[in-house]
Amino acid sequence: MTTLAWIVFSGIAMSIISLVGAVTLLVKRETLNKLLLPLVAFAAGSLIGGAVLHMIPAAVDQMDNNLSLYLWLVAGFMLFLALEQFLHWHHSHNATDDDTPPLTYLIIIADALHNFVGGMFVSASFMVDVQLGITAFLVAAAHEVPQELGDFGILVHGGWSTSKALLFNLFCSSTFLAGGILAYVASDHINVVFLVPFAAGNFLYIGAADLIPEIKHHHSVKTNLLHYAAFSLGIGLLLLVRLVG
Repeated sequence: MTTLAWIVFSGIAMSIISLVGAVTLLVKRETLNKLLLPLVAFAAGSLIGGAVLHMIPAAVDQMDNNLSLYLWLVAGFMLFLALEQFLHWHHSHNATDDDTPPLTYLIIIADALHNFVGGMFVSASFMVDVQLGITAFLVAAAHEVPQELGDFGILVHGGWSTSKALLFNLFCSSTFLAGGILAYVASDHINVVFLVPFAAGNFLYIGAADLIPEIKHHHSVKTNLLHYAAFSLGIGLLLLVRLVG
């Protein structure tokens, strides 16, 4: 497959993943909430493992170990902090959250932007190395599944019909492909490798600042051990990919 084919395939696959939210209609909310936080913990481990074990080493290989690499890393971290601070971007992984209708539209806008930027990141990774691109996509997908489950539940709970929620989620996910194509086209004019450490900063922020806080405030030792195991599994799988690759 060509690089462009990989980028298009990953964009289509991400759109399909966006439909996973419909699962919330097939299971009890109590069961869903029990599954969501372990998935969030796994996603956090995958994001941090992907950034530290794959994205940053690949960036060092491509950009050398100089200051600009780490500035882009910090910029990626700060961008998503800014999104949450100034756009009030809310990642909720609880399908029972009582959010008002205006917030449902804000979630849609924020997710569309997030997917657009994510598509650029993954596209740039494919242009560096196919294996790195696949890893970046899998890590992004690991985060997308619990996010889509939670967001779909919020939209329906906020008064949206099932079909409307699915349609808008599909639209949001389509911006992933748009961002990927834009990065690919832009690569003819600029070196887009800076998006790799930028993506690493994004992954680190979402994993450490957005997801981990949701899983660490539980009083049950059993629950904490489960979340820690899921988090460790996320990192362990990314380490395994690095060792085998």
